Amino acid sequence: MNYEILHQDAFPVVKCDLRQGESIQAESDAMVAMSANLDVTGSMGGKSILGGLARKFLAGESFFFQRITASRGPGSVLLGHPAPGGIIDVELDGTYGLRVQKDGWLASEEGVEVDTKMQSLAKGLFSREGFFILNVRGKGKVFLSSFGAIHAINLADGEEVIIDNGHLVAWPDYMNYTIEKASNGWFSSLTSGECLVCRFRGPGTVLIQTRNPDAFTNWLKSLGIGSGS
Repeated sequence: MNYEILHQDAFPVVKCDLRQGESIQAESDAMVAMSANLDVTGSMGGKSILGGLARKFLAGESFFFQRITASRGPGSVLLGHPAPGGIIDVELDGTYGLRVQKDGWLASEEGVEVDTKMQSLAKGLFSREGFFILNVRGKGKVFLSSFGAIHAINLADGEEVIIDNGHLVAWPDYMNYTIEKASNGWFSSLTSGECLVCRFRGPGTVLIQTRNPDAFTNWLKSLGIGSGS
């Protein structure tokens, strides 16, 4: 499959060129436009109905995937996401998977599986991601989306970084993180506006988004937008 990420400086879409017989799976409302000879069907994406139920009720994702197939000859499809943000491509070689925050997965090739992963009690309670996040694994191309641009933080072995938990997009499954106070004391953490943060330790690459969806929602409410008034 050939592909190109278009309009990266504004509101990007992915253009995928499928050869006859090729398919791509995507979030349920990701298709923007496609060639007339391509077919789109609904799929649970997993091996049973439980996978769809877990994504819907545990991770807050869609119950169904879209499966777009070049069953009647080659063609192209444009894929996008609703948030004003970036799109990045990641190649999985089968040696590791990705942990992806809610709404971060956009699409992937057929060799990639998407299911849910349960986090620890502390991470479930205090991280923005909740108890369940997406677990993306297999071999093939994965397209991730964000709110704002996507920025990669590359950590060497033993190197650490502190990330606001509202800015996480994805990280390798061999990396772990801890939840902690932003400052030494709770008063400083609360008054700084950075109450809880995530500490990652390398090696590995953490993908973050340059805008925080919750902070943006609160900003809109401060302007009286979406507050019901």
